[in-house]
Amino acid sequence: MAGFGDAFRLTLLTNDPALAATADRAGVNRIGLDLERLGKAGRQAGEDTRLSDHRIEELAVIAKSIGHAELFVRLNRSNPGTRDEVDAALQFGAQVIMLPYFRTAGEVDAFVRYVAGRAAVIVLIETASALVRIREILAVPGIGEVMAGLNDLRFELGVQNHFEVLVSPVLDTLAQEVRAANLSFSVGGVASPDDLSLPVSPDLVLAQFPRLGATGAWLSRSFVRNVSPADFAAAVLRIRRRLDEWAAAPTDSLEGARRELAERARAIAATAPPRAP
Repeated sequence: MAGFGDAFRLTLLTNDPALAATADRAGVNRIGLDLERLGKAGRQAGEDTRLSDHRIEELAVIAKSIGHAELFVRLNRSNPGTRDEVDAALQFGAQVIMLPYFRTAGEVDAFVRYVAGRAAVIVLIETASALVRIREILAVPGIGEVMAGLNDLRFELGVQNHFEVLVSPVLDTLAQEVRAANLSFSVGGVASPDDLSLPVSPDLVLAQFPRLGATGAWLSRSFVRNVSPADFAAAVLRIRRRLDEWAAAPTDSLEGARRELAERARAIAATAPPRAP
């Protein structure tokens, strides 16, 4: 049986075929495009968040660059063209399709019906409304996985940084509800555990995955930015081995890492300028 780290699903968003091929060789589980546009620039204005310029046609290029990873795509939030977006993604070979930024179980149900079993469906919890309605949402047949989108959740919840959300009782409860529904739970992003350039130790973040019972995450933009192609596979392996170590750690060690990350999150929040309304 695979250990916690080996079974952990890493997803990379890229339209670069060379990077996709490197990630595929390194054992990244899902590779593909971020096609989300609708409303994102407005709600994340002025923030250092991911705003993609990927195009659906590039999915075919990425497909040719990978031999092991599943072909992934994040589409727009529910809109009158969602059915066409789903069909286009499937025509280009998408194997895993994500619905972001929804508020109701009805949106999820319609999305699952559009996919109609032709690909795995991941739903991205990013709104307070979805949190409130989580049991109704999880009851929709056909969901393959649930992911928490920390950036939009922190905007909706009115906190300064996504680390505050990650260590909060809100995430604890969401993870419990997802596990109770016998669905896989993913959350946030991971960086190389030895990356010292970041404001928060990536190792403290890695500790949160076994604590929450989460089994997947994005490969963060900082990972892609700070890890060379030559070191990519070794860096992915370091993430997996460190996840194994945290999964074997006692509960009090995991709770200690949560407290330390919470303290760091509060310190960052105390010095951050208020977000414009």
